[in-house]
Amino acid sequence: MDARTTGLVVGGRSRSPSRRGRLSRSADFDRVFRQGRSQGGRELILYVFPRGDDQSPPRVGLSVSRKVGSAVERNRVKRLVREAFSSGEVTLPPGTDAVVVARPEARALAEREGMAGIARALGELVERFGEPGSPAAGER
Repeated sequence: MDARTTGLVVGGRSRSPSRRGRLSRSADFDRVFRQGRSQGGRELILYVFPRGDDQSPPRVGLSVSRKVGSAVERNRVKRLVREAFSSGEVTLPPGTDAVVVARPEARALAEREGMAGIARALGELVERFGEPGSPAAGER
């Protein structure tokens, strides 16, 4: 057994995916896509699924296809999205799973405005979930 399977703390950091606040299993992504609600913008799409466990921190998964650009450009977009959530500029309620899908326009936004642009786009999507009449997963 290694630290990933036991959830041990190694070097002061936990190796458990849920503790890092990330979705990593394919089944988790599928559940969010199939049962969650979505909001889309020009650069990003946000899928959200409430787990029902109001005590655990929110978890975020990322999907950035090759249409966004080269590996360097895709990794930059992923880093900025993770940073927006970890810095507290974008927050989700506890017990929530979310998947952020980056559209090709996300690369241009990251180049043009950097972290501020990505955080703004994510913030707008998160705010829309609080509006009455936001579409359910089957009404996309």
